[in-house]
Amino acid sequence: MEQQDHLLAEARHYGYIEGDQVWLRPFMDLPARQVGQVKDSADASLLYFANRFETFRGKVDELLHKIETAENKGSFLMKALHLKEQIASYDGLGDFTAIHRRLTEAEEAIKVTVARNREKNLATKISLIQQAEELQNTLDWTTAGEQIHELRQAWIKTGPVDKQHTEELETRFRVAVDEFFQRRKAFQNEKKSMLNRAADQYKELIRKSEALQNSDDFENTTGKLKELQQAWKEVGGSLPRKQANELWTQFRAAHNLFFERLKQHIDSKRTDAKDYFMDDNLTRKRALVAEAVELLGKPMHEAVARAKELQAAWKKVGPVRGEESDRVWEQFILACDKVFEMSALEHYIRKRPENAGASPEEQVNMRVQALRDFIKYDKQEQETLEENLGKLNAAPANDAFRQMLQGKIRAFERKIRTKNELITLLRQRLVA
Repeated sequence: MEQQDHLLAEARHYGYIEGDQVWLRPFMDLPARQVGQVKDSADASLLYFANRFETFRGKVDELLHKIETAENKGSFLMKALHLKEQIASYDGLGDFTAIHRRLTEAEEAIKVTVARNREKNLATKISLIQQAEELQNTLDWTTAGEQIHELRQAWIKTGPVDKQHTEELETRFRVAVDEFFQRRKAFQNEKKSMLNRAADQYKELIRKSEALQNSDDFENTTGKLKELQQAWKEVGGSLPRKQANELWTQFRAAHNLFFERLKQHIDSKRTDAKDYFMDDNLTRKRALVAEAVELLGKPMHEAVARAKELQAAWKKVGPVRGEESDRVWEQFILACDKVFEMSALEHYIRKRPENAGASPEEQVNMRVQALRDFIKYDKQEQETLEENLGKLNAAPANDAFRQMLQGKIRAFERKIRTKNELITLLRQRLVA
């Protein structure tokens, strides 16, 4: 409250109300002038313009403080003159005369300082020129551009030198700066040309994509669009992010439209085609089974190689429906297993010394006995796995291990079955 009373007293001292207008009393050689109008009340209006004066005085105090603490006091001269000039037109109520006097004193002090610092300014400007000249051949445009900007700002802020040096220094500095910007402009023009060429290539790819987006030749168009996608990657233009995003959005929209239509086309055909493909897959798998079954009649090295080829071919055939899928798979894997088991058996027999000179019947009996021995070992392994499975805790954490054991057990069951069928086959060959 005391502060408000003081401000109101100051306002009445330096201003007055006349009608609905607020006036500033004459000061120095300036006549009285209107600074505003009465709004809510006379006192409120006087307080408002007293506070505006305080704001102005705060700016002056801040500037004078900066001048006192700054090394380059000359850089604040124009600000001091500007504030001093504002005194004649600033709308406020207060002791503008005191402010004028303080700014005048600061102005004079700055001029004295400037006069003393002209030699220092000369050294500073020579240093700035040398720094600018060192940047004439740089290729780091971004960093150098920032440095040039800083040098120009420093140049502007640096006070004057003796007039005999002014023109020479200004010319040297301007030439160094202009040389940098001319080189940078030439580089940027070349870069812009490169970007324009890249943008034109992207636009051409967009045009081609949009020309294909409504095509009903789905198979050929899919390949063409993929080629356009690869071509897009190979353009490699580093366009501005916004432009690049806009072009990519147009390009992607054309591709998305086509592939969405392709998906709808496939979905519309899928139901009708499913049965056909299932039947075709079954036919192809049965053919693979038939060929696998015949492999036992070929030399083992050929049979093994072909069995592996048939397995690779099987993976490329699509699915077969329901129970038929399991049935044909069992037939195929059993036929292949017979080839691999027979190959392993022949390898084992060749290493046995008693194989040499044995009669056909002895040959068969040796193989049958070897298979029986193998079956015994397989059953032992199977029993061990089943015992481990029975001991396994039912906790969910053991599910993966349980599935692995069950898979191995099924594999041994198939091995045993395969060997038994080979025993039957060998005996049938002996009888025949």
